[in-house]
Amino acid sequence: MPLADNIEHVQRRIAAAALQAGRKAEEVTLLAVSKTFPPEQIRAAYDSGLRVFGENRVQEFAGKIAALRDLREAEWHMIGHLQTNKAAQAAELFNHIDSVDSVRLARKLNSAASHLGKKLSVLVEINIGGEAAKSGVVPDSPELETLLNAAPELPFLDLHGLMTVPPFSDDSQQSRPYFRKMREIFNHIAECRFPAVRMEALSMGMSHDYEVAIEEGATCVRVGTAIFGARTSL
Repeated sequence: MPLADNIEHVQRRIAAAALQAGRKAEEVTLLAVSKTFPPEQIRAAYDSGLRVFGENRVQEFAGKIAALRDLREAEWHMIGHLQTNKAAQAAELFNHIDSVDSVRLARKLNSAASHLGKKLSVLVEINIGGEAAKSGVVPDSPELETLLNAAPELPFLDLHGLMTVPPFSDDSQQSRPYFRKMREIFNHIAECRFPAVRMEALSMGMSHDYEVAIEEGATCVRVGTAIFGARTSL
C-alpha cells in the first residue's frame, strides 16, 4: 500500500482501539519510527500529516537532519538506547529523549541542555520484562526511585512519563500483562507525587501490539513497519 494509505489504516486502528477502551483517539499520539528509512520517506510521511518521529541512533539521525530541517512542525524523538558519550550530541539534535535509563545519563543530558540553553522533554525507559539484552530501569529497583528523586536537580529536563518495550511475541496478547504492569507503575509514580516529575506520557506498543497497548492505557504508540514497510537493515 502507498505510505498515505498505511498511515490512514494505522490511524483507523488506533481510533478503534481507543473506542474499545472507552477513550478518545486524540488521547493517543502516533510516533512514526523512521530509523533506517531515508529522509525522502520521512518527508512523505510528514506530507501525509504525521508530525512525531522516532529515531534509534544518534549518528544515523545526524546524517538525515540537514535534509529535514525545513519540516518546522516535526518533533524528533530519540527512542533507542543512548550511551552517555552521545548525550551532548543527542541533546543538540533532539528535543525529546524517550530512553533515559540512569541518573548518570540524565545528568549528562541536563548538563548538555544547560549549555545549549534548551529544555529537553524526557521519559524514563522501564525494562518491564527484566531482560538482560535490553536497556531500561528494572521495575522496583532502587535506580528508578533514585532517578525520580533526582529530578529537582535536573532543571533542564522535563521528566513527564515512561517508555517501555516488552518481551517480543508474535501474539500481541502476550504483551498485555506487561502493558498492564506499566500502567500500574505509571499510576503509582503519579500518586507518589515526586517533585519535578509529571506522569503524562506512557509510551508503549509497536506495530505488532499497539492496539493492546492502547487498551491498557498507552498515550503514545511507536509504529514503524506498519507505516513504512519492512526494513532492509537494522
